[in-house]
Parts: sequence; C-alpha cells; structure tokens
Amino acid sequence: MITLRGLTKRYGEKTVVDGLTCVVAPGSVTGFLGPNGSGKSTTMRLTVGLDRPTAGSVLVNGKPYAELKHPLREVGALLEAKALHPGRSAGRHLLAMARSNGIPAARVEEVLATVGLTDVAGKRAGQFSLGMGQRLGIAGALLGDPGVLMFDEPVNGLDPDGVRWVRQLMRSLAEEGRTVFVSSHLMSEMQLTADHLVVIGKGKLLADAPVDEFIAGNSLSSVSVRVPTPVERDTLARHLLTRGAAVEPGAADELVVTGAGVGEVGDLAHELGVRLHGLGERTASLEQAYMELTASSVEYGVTA
Repeated sequence: MITLRGLTKRYGEKTVVDGLTCVVAPGSVTGFLGPNGSGKSTTMRLTVGLDRPTAGSVLVNGKPYAELKHPLREVGALLEAKALHPGRSAGRHLLAMARSNGIPAARVEEVLATVGLTDVAGKRAGQFSLGMGQRLGIAGALLGDPGVLMFDEPVNGLDPDGVRWVRQLMRSLAEEGRTVFVSSHLMSEMQLTADHLVVIGKGKLLADAPVDEFIAGNSLSSVSVRVPTPVERDTLARHLLTRGAAVEPGAADELVVTGAGVGEVGDLAHELGVRLHGLGERTASLEQAYMELTASSVEYGVTA
C-alpha cells in the first residue's frame, strides 16, 4: 500500500506537487494520470526517497522509504529505464541490485526469463534498444518480489506484443494481491489495464475513483442513431432539438444525440415514421473523460 498525506513539493517558487492525499490500495492496478508537468514523476520519486517532500508524507506499507530495511523486497520501481551503467551487462546490473538487498543470485535468472531477456543477459545495457531497456527496468522492479510496484510509462518503446505483455503482467501482479501503481499517457491502454485511477493536474488531486465511475462522472452519455435518408434525418434532428436535446452529425448517415436516451429517440422516430438503420448508446472512452477533466490543468499544451 502507498499512502500520500498532504504530499507537497516545491522547487523555489514553483509548487510541483500540491497537498496530494490518497491511498493506492493492494489487489488492483491504479493508473496515475495527468498532463505533462502535473507532478506524476515527482510523486513517484518522492515515494522511493529520490527527493524529499517540502511538506506532508508518503508511506510504503506504513513506513517512509528510508526506513525500509531491504527496500527492493518491499517496493520495486521503474522510473527511468536508462538509469543504469551502460557498460554493465543486464545480468551484472541485476546481480549488483540483488546483492545490495540480500536477494539470492538465482532470482536474477528468474526475472530475466520473466521479461524475455535471458538470451541477452550478457549484453551491455548501453547497447539495448529503448524497448529492451524498459524490459530490463521492469526486471529490476520485480527482482525483490515486492508487494508494491511502481511503473512510470512502462510501455515506452515497446512493440504491440510488448505492450500487451506489460498489460497482462500488471493484471497478474494485481491479482496476486500486490499494489500496482502505473503512470501512463496512453489512455486506451489504461482503460484496458487499470481498475482505479488517480488523476492530478498542476500538482493537485483531480480524481480518485474506479475507472468506470471516473468515465461516467466526467463525460456526457450520448446516443448514436443511423437514419438512411437526409430528409428523415433532418426531420428527426429538428424534433429532437425542440425537445432540448443536442444533435450533431456523425459518420455517414449517423446523428449523435446528447440530452435524450435511447428509448426517447426510438419512440420519437416511431411517432414520426422515420426509418432507423441503427440505434444504440455511445460509451464514452477514458480519453474523452480525461480530456474533459484536465482541460484547465494543461500547462504545456499548444494553441489549436
């Protein structure tokens, strides 16, 4: 479990993390989302003692990271895949980590096999591609078989097969009862992977909720209705507008309706004698909900 209590970090006059309070619970994958510069990486660095908070605290299993006797056995982290000696082989890199925390050397071979790097264990890490470096970083996080795992953008540089592998790995770790905290900018991947979301903007907590609840609470539901002829389409749209619904054109013969349910749209079409080739509820995506929530928290966006 990771517990943030009023966590604050300032650099000079800039507040990067601003009073974060939340709990990252075991047994689920928690997605950590926010625009660039919102404080995600800083929060993770504060968690593993790479930086000190200005105020508040962050605890791992009830203790500050600095008080953990064998930290790699309690929390594993992938924060920067290339933060290693480029001249050291993958196997030697992991062996050095293992020895520093009293982890059996046999564990190195196990995690190399888990991440698919057994055949390149003797290759210098500096010669690894970005994707291979990510796999080595994940191996390092898994090395101590910890109950808490943190991953900052773990799928960077991975091919589609690698992305799917990471997704399955995160799910399996959570199913084992571990705490899995994952930062990512890939909304579609987070929607497939995460059970719970913690969303921040400009260092402040914006949301702390299950994925389905987050999407439902931060996006408008809509109805997709397909009408084959322009005349009937215009008729239906005009009557929907008089009932206070919002209507926008979709793809081809589609209308996208907000402010009216599937039943209401279907009943109205029946009353008007309008033929329908399709009628159904549109499910909002995590990306849509996220963009709605964080629109005012983007610090490094561009002008459309």
